[in-house]
Amino acid sequence: MWKGKTVSLVFPAYNEEEGIKKSIDDFSSTGVIDEIVVVNNNSTDGTVEEAKKTNARIVNEYNKGYGHAVQRGLREAAGDYIIMSEPEGTFVGKDAIKLLTYMDDDFDAVFGTRTSKELIWSGAKMSWFWRLGNWFLGKVIEYLFNGPCLTDAGGGMKLFKKETIRKIQDKFTVGGSHFGPEIMILLIKNKFKVVEIPINYRERLGRSKISGYFWKALILGFQNLYLIFKYRLGLVRPKKFR
Repeated sequence: MWKGKTVSLVFPAYNEEEGIKKSIDDFSSTGVIDEIVVVNNNSTDGTVEEAKKTNARIVNEYNKGYGHAVQRGLREAAGDYIIMSEPEGTFVGKDAIKLLTYMDDDFDAVFGTRTSKELIWSGAKMSWFWRLGNWFLGKVIEYLFNGPCLTDAGGGMKLFKKETIRKIQDKFTVGGSHFGPEIMILLIKNKFKVVEIPINYRERLGRSKISGYFWKALILGFQNLYLIFKYRLGLVRPKKFR
């Protein structure tokens, strides 16, 4: 709990056996997380078994894709504040407190950025190419939509007020890995108060699905850019997920 407000944490999980328990324990140790929702997105390893060793609540999302998993978790989360993160050890539990400190009455959403060099740990999958790409996409969103300073379009750790998410969740259209920019754009377009702050970024536990592969990262970058311009040109039509 944070200043009388309950806090939920959402972990989308696809084959995260190596990191999920450690990530859950790390965030739980902060003492501010009231609920952890693990969204099992068709894992074929021991992800679910490892999550069951913790106090997390496990739900299944059978539509494949990062976006589908995050959206399911956001709908399931019951806290006044909802944190989305990733269960592979890259994010630090104590940074949840950092995000919550910025929230309070000042903002409706707080984004974590992984592109601050001082907070990128040795071994983290944040090469100059990956860092520059996320910075560039963040700046495109910032300038095309008159948003706040943005330096990481693909950052997976964000904090929202529950009522904020409820107002935009029916407008999501992306079920894949390029979901991150969509939620940022929707928050900005709907005039919510948003801020971005630097957070720690550590070495990943387990095998990366995208960031360790140059061509996959490049394709994802173009998917993100295409989505951003579709929104800017008014070509995206929201749909409801059941």
